[in-house]
Amino acid sequence: MRFVLRILGVWLLLLAMVAAVVDATKSLAGGGAWVVTPMGQQWRELAPETLNVSKVWIETNAGKWLWDPFILGILSAPTWVVFGILGVFLYWLGQKRKEVEVYIN
Repeated sequence: MRFVLRILGVWLLLLAMVAAVVDATKSLAGGGAWVVTPMGQQWRELAPETLNVSKVWIETNAGKWLWDPFILGILSAPTWVVFGILGVFLYWLGQKRKEVEVYIN
């Protein structure tokens, strides 16, 4: 299981790097003004149907309270930040723990 978490974390970190390169390329092409693309905008551009299906599914199964403050907050964050945080967290969860030796006198 740890191996799967590490692999998934590395893939998410790679996606974060790709999203950062896309934003940097847009920034350079736009005359040097820093461009930050929110995750919701990129999702809407890539697959708008899945965004709508996800919204309906979350609102019907978990409640509207989860979509409006929480998920919309995540979707308004830059894509590279969201994928970077998730990737680091999953990679950290998949690390091998150091064994602690406890001596009782």
